[in-house]
Amino acid sequence: MRALIFDFDGLLVDTEASAFRAWRQVLAEYGADLPLPAWQAVIGGQSSVAAVLTHLEAAIGAVDREAVVARWREKHLTAASRLPLRDGVGEFLEAARAGGLRLAVASGATRDWVGEHLERVGVSGHFAVVSALDGHRPKPAPDVYLAALDALGVPAADAVAFEDSPTGVAAAVAAGLRCVAVPNEVTSGLAFPGAERVLRSFVALTPGEITHDRSKGHRH
Repeated sequence: MRALIFDFDGLLVDTEASAFRAWRQVLAEYGADLPLPAWQAVIGGQSSVAAVLTHLEAAIGAVDREAVVARWREKHLTAASRLPLRDGVGEFLEAARAGGLRLAVASGATRDWVGEHLERVGVSGHFAVVSALDGHRPKPAPDVYLAALDALGVPAADAVAFEDSPTGVAAAVAAGLRCVAVPNEVTSGLAFPGAERVLRSFVALTPGEITHDRSKGHRH
């Protein structure tokens, strides 16, 4: 095994939870609610904003969409700017680098968003970064993972992907990758078909455990 490829939002930093909480706060201002299942249904893709706006308008009628999104972004960015790496991530990345593994981020978010947060939490030098917004089809299409493999110069058989959403797992598997799911606060409890393992966190996980364990369906 020569490389590890990570999603970003919700996996390395739990921006998915902050995004969900921000949406719930904004919708509450309009007298509406966003049930967790409605958010879970769109995590990992690029249609989440449109889906939430559609949900809101179904509840209360037409709204000023730009104003709603601006309010959400304000709340989400404020919260996200304070978020650390998820538990165990820093130690896992350091162990992976010490072991000579190549690392990449394959994200559906913008390159600027990913880069700014990786810089903020002190791991920007660890990764090649590939964004679905660089002209690749969004997850669950495999494009962003295929591009990450190309950037690292390794075949899918020599890499493992890490994801926090079923959509992301589907993208990794479609690219021919083994995939480990590490759900976050809002994806915990979902099914992850195709994932080789489903872990609660990166705590106490070692790169050697992942790169040498090919068991299927193992859960911790």
